[in-house]
Amino acid sequence: MGRRTNMALAVLLVTAVISGLASQAIGVDWPLDTAVIHGAVALAILLLSPWKTPIVQRGLKKKRPGRVFSLALLTVVLITLASGLLHAHGEISRIGPLTVMQIHVGGAVLALGLAIDHFRRHPVTPRHFDVDRRAFLRTSALSAAAAGIWLAWEGTLQALEAPGTERRFTGMHESGSHDPEALPTTSWLDDSVPTIDAGEWTAVVAGRNLTLADLEAMPQDTFPAILDCTGGWYSEQEWTGVRFDRLIDPVGNRSFVAWSATGYARRFPIADLESTWLVTRLGGEPLSPGHGFPARIVAPARRGFWWVKWVTRIEPSPVPWWLQSPFPLS
Repeated sequence: MGRRTNMALAVLLVTAVISGLASQAIGVDWPLDTAVIHGAVALAILLLSPWKTPIVQRGLKKKRPGRVFSLALLTVVLITLASGLLHAHGEISRIGPLTVMQIHVGGAVLALGLAIDHFRRHPVTPRHFDVDRRAFLRTSALSAAAAGIWLAWEGTLQALEAPGTERRFTGMHESGSHDPEALPTTSWLDDSVPTIDAGEWTAVVAGRNLTLADLEAMPQDTFPAILDCTGGWYSEQEWTGVRFDRLIDPVGNRSFVAWSATGYARRFPIADLESTWLVTRLGGEPLSPGHGFPARIVAPARRGFWWVKWVTRIEPSPVPWWLQSPFPLS
């Protein structure tokens, strides 16, 4: 039973990682709700704890050199699960300098590394009877129980009228919509807000040097778009800017790359030219420094880490957009 419990936990951890990454990456509402799958998998992990506890107790009695790493894995998994439930509830958004979602994601990354090390030191070899009728029935019962608890959790949040009931399909909470002053200011990891002189700023777009005045003299679109940040929140605002199909010729190109004054960059598929904007205004006013002044990307169908701020260069490219890290590394 202990071996099957460990195998089930391994499968659940892999599923949790895949569904979590998908939830962080997807910016459109798919029929398959990855955030719900992620939450149900987390509850399934909790449901296995009564069977895992005796295994842990037996392991603690043995003087193994890697015991401290196993305890660290247990601690980090519990922190990750607890922070995920806190985020879903919505009453607590920050713990110290970090958002609850940042703690959840950071814990998950650390847990993944510790889990790989744990299964390397304690390998479990699959056997043919691991997929027999009894195993199938147990897996089905576990899945049904996890889904039932998830539905009960969501129903409880609805009954309590908790903030968690307003989560978007990505699992993020609304923050500061329709109020530019209340829009949170965030940057990717080691980015800091640069000081940029509007009179001296230019953006090199497909080989052309464009000033702020040049951009604002072009045909402008004013439109609502939701900035869905992986830090745990989303916000709908009104933006004004130039759509990229007016700036870049798609012929002969497969992607376009936007660079920030900080060195941060993302590569977009060329098909996004008609659904991505280089904006200079938020709520009818010039962008603030924290929100990307003088110009930033707005990509409504993509998560916040695609919305490059403080843009200084945009170039078309024959390179496919997917030849980059799925998530920025710095």
